[in-house]
Amino acid sequence: MEANKPKRGRKRTADSITKRLAAIQKELTTADAIVKLRLTQERMNLTAELATKQLGSDFTKLENQFVKIAAEYSQRNGITYSAWQEMGVQPNVLKRAGINREEL
Repeated sequence: MEANKPKRGRKRTADSITKRLAAIQKELTTADAIVKLRLTQERMNLTAELATKQLGSDFTKLENQFVKIAAEYSQRNGITYSAWQEMGVQPNVLKRAGINREEL
């Protein structure tokens, strides 16, 4: 969930990520060690971002399933609002799930 926090700036598309990955691959062939290091990290970040984009609708499904069961699960297992929030669950999702700060 942490990875799905909104980011500033223009949103990248899967196509733009794929193009940048191809450009990085070309740049790596002639880059010096420091630039290779930076490009390797960028490639890893973009690969992870692309995978997340491809799972986008699955994430929405998972979030909706979480909303359905989270309040009951929390009640049964003594899980607090703060614990969910510390694990990266956004406040709006907790609200949709019916988990309030005051409970537990």
